[in-house]
Amino acid sequence: MITVTEATAHAGALKRLSDEGVSIWLDDLSRRRIESGNLADLVATRNVVGVTTNPSIFQAAIGSGAGYEEQLADLAVRGVTVDEAVRMMTTADVRAAADVLRPVYEATGGRDGRVSIEVDPHLAHDTTATVAEAKQLAWLADRPNVMIKIPATKAGLPAITEVIGAGISVNVTLIFSLERYREVMDAYVAGLEKARAAVLDLSGIHSVASFFVSRVDSEIDKRLTLLGTDEALALKGRAALANARLAYEAYEQVFAGARWQALGGARANRQRPLWASTGVKDPAYKDTLYVDELVAPGTVNTMPEATLNAVASHGDVQGDTVTGGYAQARADLAAVERLGIAYDEVVRQLEDEGVAKFEVAWQELLDAVTKSLNSKGVDAE
Repeated sequence: MITVTEATAHAGALKRLSDEGVSIWLDDLSRRRIESGNLADLVATRNVVGVTTNPSIFQAAIGSGAGYEEQLADLAVRGVTVDEAVRMMTTADVRAAADVLRPVYEATGGRDGRVSIEVDPHLAHDTTATVAEAKQLAWLADRPNVMIKIPATKAGLPAITEVIGAGISVNVTLIFSLERYREVMDAYVAGLEKARAAVLDLSGIHSVASFFVSRVDSEIDKRLTLLGTDEALALKGRAALANARLAYEAYEQVFAGARWQALGGARANRQRPLWASTGVKDPAYKDTLYVDELVAPGTVNTMPEATLNAVASHGDVQGDTVTGGYAQARADLAAVERLGIAYDEVVRQLEDEGVAKFEVAWQELLDAVTKSLNSKGVDAE
C-alpha cells in the first residue's frame, strides 16, 4: 500500500500532468493488483483515472496463475473450452477494475474511469468477426465504463464504425501512421453519424485513439544507427515525438471541422488521442521522455507502472510540449526520409509486427490456460 508520505512526495509531477489536461491511465492489470488494493491506491494517490489492457498484459497476469487458481478450478469442473475460460477470467478482471474506477467515471461524466479490453487479436483482419466479438465483450464485461479495443487495421476501420454506431465505446489500438490515424478519426465520426441516425444518445459514446510512440523510435533509431553518419545519429530519438505531435495536429484539424460541428452540437464527444507504448526502450533516453514531451490538453497517456513511478519521482512537466512543435516535427520526419528511411514502410511494418506480437501473446495465454485446465483433469479443446 502507498503511504500518505509517499503520496505527497509523488503528487507534484503527476498532478501537474493532470492539470495540463492529460488523463493518466495505467497500462497494466492483474487480479492481484485489484484484490490487494493497489489499483485503488493508484487512483487515490497517483492521479490514475483509467486502465488499459492488452493480450501481453493478460498473458503475464493469467499465465502465472497467481490469483486465478480458484476460478481455474471452477472452470475446469464446468468443462469449458480454453477460449471460454480465458474470456471468463479477463472479463472478470475488467469488471472488477471498472468497479474500482466507477467513481472516477461518474465524476468525469464518462470521460475517464475507463477500463479497456481487446478483441481477440486473431480477428484483426476480419471485420465481421471483430464486430461480433466487440459486442460480445461489451455484454460480458457489463459495465458502462468499459471500452472495447479494436486494432486500427484496414479491416478494423469499418468495425470501429459499426461498433460505435451500436453505441459501444471503443479504444482504437495499434495506430502508428498519420494516414491511418486520420482514417481512424473518420471511422469514429462515421460511427457517431450512424448512432445519431439510430437516435442513440451521443453523449454516452466515448472513444480514444491509441497512437503508439516508443516503437517508432526503436525501429527508426535502429536504421539511423546502421547509417552511422553524424546527420543520422543526430536524428535519433526524434521521430516518435515528431510523429505523435503531428497526430495531435491532425486531431485538432478534424475536430474543428465542419463535419464535426453537427455532431458536437448533438453532444458527441471528441475521440481523444491516447499516447501508448510510452515506456522508454532505449536506456540512453530519459525514462519519462514520452510523457514530458507529449503534454497537450485533451490527451491520455497510458503508462506501464515503471513509467508512472518514474514520472512521479522525477518527471519534468512544463506545460504544453506539443502544439508549438509542428514545424519542427515535419522537419524531423522529412530529414529521416531524406536519409532513405521510408516512413510509410516503417509504420506498415510496425502495424504488422504489433498485430503479430499480440497474436503470439494471446496464443501463449491460451496454451498456459489449456495446461492449467488439463492439469485438473479436463480436456480443454
